[in-house]
Amino acid sequence: MRRSLVVNRLALFLCAFAIALLAIAEVQAGTPEYTPTEGQPGKDVIWLPTKTTLVDIMLDLAKVTPQDYVIDLGSGDGRTVIAAAKRGTRALGIEYNPDLVELSKRTAVKEGIGDKVNFIAADIFETDFSQGTVITMFLLPQLNLKLRPQLLALKPGTRVVSNTFTMGDWEPDATEAMPASASCSDYCTALLWIVPAQVEGTWSLVQGQLTLSQTYQVISGTLDSGGKRAPIAKGKLTGDEIAFSVGETSYTGRVNGDLMQGTFRSAAGTGTWSAVRTAKR
Repeated sequence: MRRSLVVNRLALFLCAFAIALLAIAEVQAGTPEYTPTEGQPGKDVIWLPTKTTLVDIMLDLAKVTPQDYVIDLGSGDGRTVIAAAKRGTRALGIEYNPDLVELSKRTAVKEGIGDKVNFIAADIFETDFSQGTVITMFLLPQLNLKLRPQLLALKPGTRVVSNTFTMGDWEPDATEAMPASASCSDYCTALLWIVPAQVEGTWSLVQGQLTLSQTYQVISGTLDSGGKRAPIAKGKLTGDEIAFSVGETSYTGRVNGDLMQGTFRSAAGTGTWSAVRTAKR
């Protein structure tokens, strides 16, 4: 009986020892790192990385500086976030696939900037990215349209950059393609939008009453002054900067909520102007 018990205990010990040796061998061999494949399916899109040359063009087009906070929607393998961080800016990647998130984190560490970036596994449609000053993306047009209300609600002046795909009838403020020398055949263009201030409504100013309509960054309307009504021409918003002309007088200024102020120039000279919104549409 005692001999049988000793044999059983020895067998258990040897089995446990063998399992431990196997575990040590697996750790020493290392678990193969996750490697994504171009075209692999994702939640909303297949995974295709933005070309590194275009990443730089996108960041240049957005005029990214160390004072910015870049947020990449659908950050994939993290290349855009890492490129932004190398320019000295804070950067965040939001990616649904947790394997890609972990891959991005490992790559950032290898590049020596693991402490300067952050990657989270999350759904971009359920995540707050309102703190970003630059938003980058490589999504399908229908996804851009789904995001458009959130993007337009961002702080005026926020730059939004897309690889190739548009925002419907919201025309980009600028575009730039990869150079011909790059021999790029698809997904080769960066498109930039600058989130405009919201100025629709009626404004009171010394010169009279300004009535504005707005379609994204394009504005139109009229100025009622001295019993006469004159149309607005060349109306444009660039973030919180506004510019328009009435007759031969050109106005430039900045929008701050329900207040606008700036300078005007006419044949008679220059001066300052300000307007207060009295009614919204």
